[in-house]
Amino acid sequence: MKLSTKGRHAITAMMELALRDNKGPVTLADISVEQSISVSYLEQLFARLRNHSLVTGMRGPGGGYCLRRPANEITIAEILSAVDDAMPARRERIPGEEWPQSVIMWNRLSARIYDYLNGLTLAEAIKQDGESKDQEGNRFEQQSAA
Repeated sequence: MKLSTKGRHAITAMMELALRDNKGPVTLADISVEQSISVSYLEQLFARLRNHSLVTGMRGPGGGYCLRRPANEITIAEILSAVDDAMPARRERIPGEEWPQSVIMWNRLSARIYDYLNGLTLAEAIKQDGESKDQEGNRFEQQSAA
């Protein structure tokens, strides 16, 4: 599995939507300001996310984007596959072909990453993000006290 900048930005934007899910549609301009991603780049990403039925757009005053499904039903792997053309990045074996150990190792790693991200929902990613921020703060306080 390949984790590109495009994929990271898409995940970041989707996390922003999930965090604001109960507040109604979110504009790309709001996401742009909050996450420092250009609006034109977000437009490209959201066209793909919309085509893969992950978000829905609403026009007019008060419009913007919302998650199409609950955050606990959208996996991080789904988001990546919606915006990245070449996913997963595993090489297929031709019968009788010998592979170097390095290719086998990279294929296994790619499969594990995909399995992890396919089992991680957007809701869990948001929760983990909040927990890691709290843990970082606690670590800082512990180091300062020492």
